[in-house]
Amino acid sequence: MKKVCHLSSVHHRYDTRILLKECASLFKNGYQVHLVVADGKGYENYKGIEIHDVGKSKRRLNRFFKTTKEVLKKGLELDADIYHFHDAELMPSGIKLMKMGKKVIYDTHEDLPRQLMSKHYINYFLRKPISILIEWYEDYAAKKFSFIITATPHIQQRFSKLNKSSLDINNYPLLSELNTEATDWESKKNEVCYIGSITQIRGLEEVIDAMENLDDIRLNLAGSFSPQSFKENLESRKGWDKTNFLGQINRDEVKRVLRESQVGIVTFLPFGNHTHSQPNKLFEYMAQGIPLVASNFDLWKAIIEKVDCGICINPKDPKAISEAIQTLLNDKNKAKEMGENGRNAVLSTYNWESEEKKLLQLYGELI
Repeated sequence: MKKVCHLSSVHHRYDTRILLKECASLFKNGYQVHLVVADGKGYENYKGIEIHDVGKSKRRLNRFFKTTKEVLKKGLELDADIYHFHDAELMPSGIKLMKMGKKVIYDTHEDLPRQLMSKHYINYFLRKPISILIEWYEDYAAKKFSFIITATPHIQQRFSKLNKSSLDINNYPLLSELNTEATDWESKKNEVCYIGSITQIRGLEEVIDAMENLDDIRLNLAGSFSPQSFKENLESRKGWDKTNFLGQINRDEVKRVLRESQVGIVTFLPFGNHTHSQPNKLFEYMAQGIPLVASNFDLWKAIIEKVDCGICINPKDPKAISEAIQTLLNDKNKAKEMGENGRNAVLSTYNWESEEKKLLQLYGELI
């Protein structure tokens, strides 16, 4: 049985893409799978996948210089046939593994140089120099790895010029999480939802302001704030009075919220790599059969308008957001039709099972 080892110094152990999709798919198809993380929760055998913990670092700089070394050390102890890492800060570790004759995959989830331009914890004047430096090093390192996996076609376009062994494996939802029952639209509440990281660049100020213009409609807001001080910003807005803040919720609770809500909101602002991203929640809303109110980015519009599963608006305009929500809630037949269109599109095209085949073929070639 071939042994594979996934490495992450940043992501938590239950990361959907890493554990629930990639690791689970490999285990299901006969690989011995190990996952090394740094979350401080200790060892765990998760449905046959062995999770090894090197401990959580309290400071970001310690994570860069100490945690990455611990992740590499644990990975080497496991002596895997293939190493598959998920964080840019592990690129030096990936190069060391290549020099030792190992087969190494770099799985890049984001367009990191562009993403760094919107990081609140980096000094504004340092963002561009750091972004340029990271892009230079990522370009240098990418040429050395056995394979590059990217989460979107846009990121793959960049890496395909650096390493011919590159492939996009999209973060589409699992069919096992698809809403298998017909959506009972009459039992839904007068609610809409946003589920995910709660940050300024994801347009939450504008969403909360939009709620102020809506009568008898509430927003289900689930996720964690980054930074925590952003919560005070949203709480000070009038639309917060129409918000049910749920905090961080598990996947079963996510499904419950989606069953009860009539619209899923994903109105990221055009910062960093947002305009070329394919957020999980866009497809998860579709999978659960609810229509979207989404940002009018070209990539998103191409998907949403082709499928006819929602309304695209200017994410900076609270009035446009509230009008789109009101339009969908006023016409339940149209909302239901859009929801079914999205669900059918996930069933036929935008699902993990179609991407899993690419992952397994890639591993087969490396083995």
